[in-house]
Amino acid sequence: MYERMLNKLKKPSITEIHEYIGEYSFLLLNNFEETMNQCYDLKRELRFPFGNNYGWGYKYSHKNKHLCYVFFEKDAITFMLQIGGDLVQKLEKVLLECLPKTKSYWEDRYPCGEGGWIHYRVLNGEELNDVIRLLN
Repeated sequence: MYERMLNKLKKPSITEIHEYIGEYSFLLLNNFEETMNQCYDLKRELRFPFGNNYGWGYKYSHKNKHLCYVFFEKDAITFMLQIGGDLVQKLEKVLLECLPKTKSYWEDRYPCGEGGWIHYRVLNGEELNDVIRLLN
């Protein structure tokens, strides 16, 4: 369950991504893009970053600023966010309004400086809203 698209030699089409992540996750991904496009000059790139274990995903940026990666999984999507520096204090306030799952992802983050990396598997709209809160 939640296997990633790991064939680096075969770049997936939109149709293949849709079929792989499933209808509901594809809808969540579209909702993410629509919401983020309202606030950001969103740029999306299909990438196979970080070696062979992460697989295919989208890299999202605002102008030249990296926002997140979204990795394609069987019937799911996982967001990879980096939060650091002065954003950590702001995040503490945002977490007060977030789901327990979101709080536990932050507590169990991969540390990097004052902040860290979160790998957040989004399975519903409430979780997607938390990811958007974290990014904003």
